[in-house]
Amino acid sequence: MVLRECIFVRKEQFAMLPIFLPHLHDTASSYNGTAPTLLRKELPMKTNLSINYESYVRQLVKLAAFILLATPAFAQTYTITDLGTLGGNGNYSVAYCINGSGQVSGASSAPSNQMSDPAFLYSNGQMINIGTLGGESALGRGINTSGQIAGYSTLATGAYHAFLYTGGQMMDIGTLGADYAVAYALNDAGQVVGNSAHLGGQDHAFLYSNGQMTDLGTLGGDTSNAYGINNLGVIAGYSYNASGNFLGFIYQNGTMTPIGTLGGSWSIAYAINDQNQIAGQAYTRGNRAAHAFRLSDGQMVDLGSLGGSSSWGLAINNSGTVVGFATTRRNEYHAFVSTNGARMQDLNKLIPRYTGWILGQANGINDAGQIAGFGTIRGQTHAFLLTPVQ
Repeated sequence: MVLRECIFVRKEQFAMLPIFLPHLHDTASSYNGTAPTLLRKELPMKTNLSINYESYVRQLVKLAAFILLATPAFAQTYTITDLGTLGGNGNYSVAYCINGSGQVSGASSAPSNQMSDPAFLYSNGQMINIGTLGGESALGRGINTSGQIAGYSTLATGAYHAFLYTGGQMMDIGTLGADYAVAYALNDAGQVVGNSAHLGGQDHAFLYSNGQMTDLGTLGGDTSNAYGINNLGVIAGYSYNASGNFLGFIYQNGTMTPIGTLGGSWSIAYAINDQNQIAGQAYTRGNRAAHAFRLSDGQMVDLGSLGGSSSWGLAINNSGTVVGFATTRRNEYHAFVSTNGARMQDLNKLIPRYTGWILGQANGINDAGQIAGFGTIRGQTHAFLLTPVQ
């Protein structure tokens, strides 16, 4: 099984992950499993007309209670803020990360006299263009408490390099030898993790700390990638092993350890919190489906799906709440939230009705429960910020 490459970055690999930039449409899936069948329990119709009034009232109360429990929740659980765009002909934006202050980063279209797809910082209600490393596009993937941002950008040559944005400046943090590196996350100490290429062509996970980029190695295969790092310096990602399978890993004290699966052959760890709880995606028994999971105290819990065969757990906060996205029965992509390891809820059912939004992907969540991601509104792809209703 070979992981698919992300369109935006030619070497960014995800299992069955769809588009990351809205103007590039990759709707195919490398997975052909059968979606699980979800059965809806129907109430039998009562035809006995001889029941008395008191019994009839009791039945109505029971029926109302059943309908209340069986009906999906459309209560307003979150307010939604459209983060807008930087302008430009594309008129789109995507958000990938959020910190405790509600600052958000991602990428947006920009006016044609500037770079086409720069990274942005959204802070205090304003979207700020933080630029690129000299190329046309950049994407902020992680933001810490102090507002430092890690991500990746094209150079003037078109090559991708990882960056650290700090003090109002975007800095190229180098590579492991070849002309390619991407960064996905950072912690409050400014340590950055991602993936870079060696001169020999192999892509390995890296840790950037104190101005030095360190190769984290692999599980025995030729490729690894680091997607998350917590404030203890513990790292999560995936690696191929000597058998050619990819497995999620946790890296601490200089050792990379596989985290297992949901019974299938493969897994990926996308995020880790300060309790070393991990969110990601793993294949189920027989590789029939690939589901989002939460790993806590050595136990990997299947968070389910939204009716389709695939889901991705992309971020986790320190309360263990996981967000991501999943396929529906109609094979659409919807953002989800899962609390306390429970089965996921469609975020589209937890915002006010008739907003016009379709929330496609939730990519970040902070400890206040605010969620950053992107979806469609009036036919355009925009970044959003969800805030819990108290």
